[in-house]
Amino acid sequence: MKPEKNLGIWMDHQSAHIMEFTTDPIGTQTVANKFTHEVKEDALDKGEGLMHHKEQQETGAYYKELGEVIRAYDQVILFGPTEAKVELYNRLKRDHHFDQINIKIEPADKMSTNQQHAFVKAYFSNRLSLI
Repeated sequence: MKPEKNLGIWMDHQSAHIMEFTTDPIGTQTVANKFTHEVKEDALDKGEGLMHHKEQQETGAYYKELGEVIRAYDQVILFGPTEAKVELYNRLKRDHHFDQINIKIEPADKMSTNQQHAFVKAYFSNRLSLI
């Protein structure tokens, strides 16, 4: 039996900090939503409808990129201060490619990198001790 691959993602609507749970020190990879304040201002100058379309398009691409990362894992914890984690979770649950991945959501405040790493370690360590 192969060991499970576990992933923690602290996220909000602007960026996601991706942390693989390993015995080595946890590293962080960042994925950013390309719908920045500057893009919003530029799109808003051309019309509110265009701005909303651009926001949906860029946020969809952001969630799709996170989904591509998540596909390689068995267990994933999504945590963070906004509803972005719930939006991503709902999107993934509608896609049958993610049916075999155990994805959970936990609320969390803004955190430093060290706090994020500690959260992921504690989450998966507790889950492993229950097995």
